[in-house]
Amino acid sequence: MKYGESLFDILYLAIAIIVGILILKRSRNRVEIWMGVAVLILGGGDAFHLIPRVLNYFVDSDFTVALGVGKLITSITMTVFYMFVYHIAAVIYQLKDQRWLLIIVNFLAFARVILCLFPQNGWASNSSDPLWGSLRNIPFLALGIIVIVIFFQNRNVVKRFKLIWLWILLSFAFYIPVAVLAGIVPILGMLMLPKTICYVIIIFTFYLAVTKDDPIIKTEDAK
Repeated sequence: MKYGESLFDILYLAIAIIVGILILKRSRNRVEIWMGVAVLILGGGDAFHLIPRVLNYFVDSDFTVALGVGKLITSITMTVFYMFVYHIAAVIYQLKDQRWLLIIVNFLAFARVILCLFPQNGWASNSSDPLWGSLRNIPFLALGIIVIVIFFQNRNVVKRFKLIWLWILLSFAFYIPVAVLAGIVPILGMLMLPKTICYVIIIFTFYLAVTKDDPIIKTEDAK
């Protein structure tokens, strides 16, 4: 189990970082740059948790603090990732007049980060308190729902993004039970594997959007 999971985690991190760099190298406008940055933030943030997790299997040392702090960093970088995804969608689908929606999204992201910083989360002890697991994920889930709805409503506008709403939805469906109940039902931690696969599909969706000859958005529209 430890070898398979460790290989999976390392492979995921390698994909996220390499593909993120490739997206940035091939980007032709601001939106495509955001895609590359978003992927690097996702992979870089996850590394703070996954690397200690892998080391914990093979190194005889106490990684409790590293694992907990890694979860904190990952929780914040996941939020930043979805902020980028929202802004990508806002430009592609021309949501320029929905200023109220931007205010809500910013508030939810801010609330999520603040809740993650409360000491009651027990990051230093790598605890999994169901109450705080629920509280800090309420604004994050709301942010995810907004992003999912935007991509679903516009699923036929950009063919390359037709199913991205589904992968985001599934990533949340796999993540929330782990974040809230893994401390009570440890087996739920297995759901992080399909959640990560959803992330990989999203990452390659961005990559394919950038590498196609025709830009997903015209340069003048991305200004």
